[in-house]
Amino acid sequence: MQRTLVSHALNAASPMDGILLQGWVRTRRDAKAFSFLEINDGSCLKGLQVIVDASLPGYDQIARATTGSSVEIVGRLVPSQGQGQKWELVATSFAVVGDADSTYPLQKKGHTLEFLREIAHIRPRSNLFGAVFRVRSRLAYAIHQFFQERSFVYVHAPIITASDCEGAGELFRVTTLDPKNPPTSPDGSVDFSQDFFAKKTYLTVSGQLEAEVFACALSNVYTFGPTFRAENSHTSRHASEFWMIEPEIAFCALDGNMDLAEEFVKYLIRDARKHCAADLEFFGKFVDKDLLPRLDFVLERPFQRCTYTEAIDILSRSGRNWEHPVSWGANLQSEHERYLAEEHFKCPVTLYNYPRTLKPFYMRVNEDGKTVRAMDLLVPGIGEIIGGSQREERLDVLLENMRQHQLSEKEYAWYIDLRRYGSVPHSGFGLGFERMLMFVTGVANIRDVIPFARTPGTAGF
Repeated sequence: MQRTLVSHALNAASPMDGILLQGWVRTRRDAKAFSFLEINDGSCLKGLQVIVDASLPGYDQIARATTGSSVEIVGRLVPSQGQGQKWELVATSFAVVGDADSTYPLQKKGHTLEFLREIAHIRPRSNLFGAVFRVRSRLAYAIHQFFQERSFVYVHAPIITASDCEGAGELFRVTTLDPKNPPTSPDGSVDFSQDFFAKKTYLTVSGQLEAEVFACALSNVYTFGPTFRAENSHTSRHASEFWMIEPEIAFCALDGNMDLAEEFVKYLIRDARKHCAADLEFFGKFVDKDLLPRLDFVLERPFQRCTYTEAIDILSRSGRNWEHPVSWGANLQSEHERYLAEEHFKCPVTLYNYPRTLKPFYMRVNEDGKTVRAMDLLVPGIGEIIGGSQREERLDVLLENMRQHQLSEKEYAWYIDLRRYGSVPHSGFGLGFERMLMFVTGVANIRDVIPFARTPGTAGF
């Protein structure tokens, strides 16, 4: 007999005989002649009510059907007699598959997010995290759908790399050398030529540079994979391991890049509203009451665009006493980004043309020589969700940028070759997948939208 998922049973068009239901017990209520069970299998937010008659063979196991236990039930799907549900299952056979004793941590009561992070192996069974990870799955699918529909080629960028794309130095070292007794060079430094890859290697911070290689051959490409930052940050928006989507488009300037970013964000929101309606309604009821109106607001309006210089002027004239002082040439902090998106523009805003000194070597320098064609997309509730730029396609300017950033031409020779052999204007951006999930679900902490969070001091499970 083929298994029927709870989601399929709840959406059935007509009664069904002899269906097999397998899942976990959420609640059990016993009466004199029968018991009511709520069974959930993770396929949707709601559970299915099951009626087990006391005369049924196997009813003697009912006491074992405690919260968290797994069960297997065959029965008839019939119209429900109760309120708030269309169907219920009348059991014709019942068996407990796996017991759960009284120590099961998800008993029917409220739990804090901090507690649930400590039981990351159990929390997907809760309503909140079941909904989060269903939305995560759907959005991952929608990402591929968006780019495949637009004839982008999916590229798998390497996880282990010898280059620091962002130039910030926040990298996790990959090595097989003995930390207690590493080989040394004559000058006493560690001899990395004897390491596994015969050089210093790291976990990637971005697949962008490799994506540029493929954009200069296949025109429109995207990567979607894990990235890593050894940044000792403990904010609700930062994680040491997270997923990034990075499209790269040949023959594309900054305006086209910003257009694609806006189209992409709206596509993902629209897809979630359509395919994750019940889960989003749950978030709107229990996580963030303003969530659904905010998502619809973003869908209905064009994003604003504002230069970095204009943003500095807006922040300076705001009358706010900023924790981090505002000045031209300084990085914008979360408080500044959120003010712009939530209070000044009151909608998503794309900032562009940032000071050259703030950005990595690969961004195209503007004619003023002081700014680069960088762009950041800020959204209400989160701040920065996308960062991107038009890339520097001019060989002489790229080489000068690399000298200013003290980067080795030898190490980046392959990247320089892209400007030597048929260079073209090209652009791209990176969307932090977890930040997008935070925006779509209203969940405020990045630790709660990734299955097993990796943050400073935390690498459990």
